[in-house]
Amino acid sequence: MDSSGGDLDRLMQLLARIPGLGPRSARRAALHLLRKREALLVPLADALTRAAANVRRCGVCGNLDSADPCAICRDERRDVSILCVVEDVADLWALERAGAYRGRYHVLGGTLSALDGVNPDDLAIPGLLTRAKSPEVREVILATNATVEGQTTAHYIADRLVGTDVKVTALAHGMPMGGELDYLDDGTLGWAVKSRRPLT
Repeated sequence: MDSSGGDLDRLMQLLARIPGLGPRSARRAALHLLRKREALLVPLADALTRAAANVRRCGVCGNLDSADPCAICRDERRDVSILCVVEDVADLWALERAGAYRGRYHVLGGTLSALDGVNPDDLAIPGLLTRAKSPEVREVILATNATVEGQTTAHYIADRLVGTDVKVTALAHGMPMGGELDYLDDGTLGWAVKSRRPLT
C-alpha cells in the first residue's frame, strides 16, 4: 500500500479509538473529513495541534483550560464557600451545562477501586481535603456518580471530613443508581444539585 493509503489507515485507526466511534464510524468520519478538507479537516487539525500544545489541567481544581488557573477558578462571581467534587472533567462540564451550580469545583480524576488498585493518593483527594479545610469553604458537595465506586469514594471523603466545620452533602433526587452525570439531562442535573442532602 502507498503512503497515502497508509495515512488514511492511520487516520481511521486513530478515529476508531475515540469513545463512541468504532471502525465503521471511523471510516465514515474519515471520508467526511476528507470530503470537507478545507472547511473541516484543516481547521480540525489546527485545533487539535493548538489543544495539544496549550490545554492543560488547572492546578487548583483539575479542570481543563488553556489558562492556569482555569476560567472557573478565576471567576470572582463564583461562590467560594461551596466546593463541588466530581470524578472527571466531563462531569464538571455536565454540571456547567445544566447551569444550576455557581460554586467552585474539584476534579478527582477517577474513583477509588481496590480491584483496579486505585487508592486515595492516585486521585486528587489529598488536595481536596486541603481545600475543604480552608476557612472560606463551608460546604462540600460530593457529586460522584451513583455507581459502587462513586459511592465508595464519596463515603471515603465524607469520613475524612468528619470533625471539620464543613457541611458535606451529596446529590439527591434524579440520580439513578448506576447513573453517570455526563449522561443525565440538564433538568435532572439541576434538580439533583438543588435537592442535595447531608451525607454525614
